[in-house]
Amino acid sequence: MSAESPGPRGRFAHGRLRFRGWRRSRPFWAGLLTLMGGLPIAYFPYANLKLGHLTLTMATTAGAGSLIIGVLLVTLGLTMWFQPVVRVFAGVAAILLALISLPVSNLGGFFLGFVCALVGGALSIAWAPGRPGEAVDVEADAGPLDAAPQETPGPLPADLPGGAGAPADAPAPRDPDAPGGPRATALEASGGTTSAV
Repeated sequence: MSAESPGPRGRFAHGRLRFRGWRRSRPFWAGLLTLMGGLPIAYFPYANLKLGHLTLTMATTAGAGSLIIGVLLVTLGLTMWFQPVVRVFAGVAAILLALISLPVSNLGGFFLGFVCALVGGALSIAWAPGRPGEAVDVEADAGPLDAAPQETPGPLPADLPGGAGAPADAPAPRDPDAPGGPRATALEASGGTTSAV
């Protein structure tokens, strides 16, 4: 292994940070709960319970409805992950399907699927994307794990407007109260008087 290759530990850390960035950019937990809510709703009507030599079949007349509700909930969970723009629609649809699953599919998968789909739908409706400035910079975080943080230098005097290294034709910063400034212009426009209400 060369000094430039990250090695297994670096690749794992980089992959973990990329997954963290992906997970934070969408309603991840809402999609996971909705997906997990669809599984018991679709599974229990077709499950066979064995007690010794006795087999109990849980098939109901609404078995097809349970399968459709379960598959739709799984699809909505995946939609929340891969199309976060439609999260509100997916959340409302998940809540409605969870409520419909109560009478149709063995009390919503014995309340397990019902509760997961209901909470997942609510989380999807409530989720809002973060501001663009808060995005996790994966490349910056993927540096060596044991490296000390480096300090970034502050602005140099030459970089400031009107500083030593500024071009001669660069305008100096303006005082808002100076003649021609934004506050002074408002006072001049009102005739120099301020009115108290």
